[in-house]
Amino acid sequence: MLKKLLIAASLAALAGSPAFSAPCRDAKGKFIKCPEKAAAPAKRCKDAKGKFAKCGTPGAKPA
Repeated sequence: MLKKLLIAASLAALAGSPAFSAPCRDAKGKFIKCPEKAAAPAKRCKDAKGKFAKCGTPGAKPA
């Protein structure tokens, strides 16, 4: 019984691995370097005078 359970677990692990490598393959199926995710731009806000201010302060609007 334990042997069947181990075989089933290993087959499940092998079946799930292509899903993780799919984004790092080209159209021909060859492995390529995965593109790095772009960093989220920092939010900056300006006050009524046009100077940078902390977002959340009264009168500050996203720049």
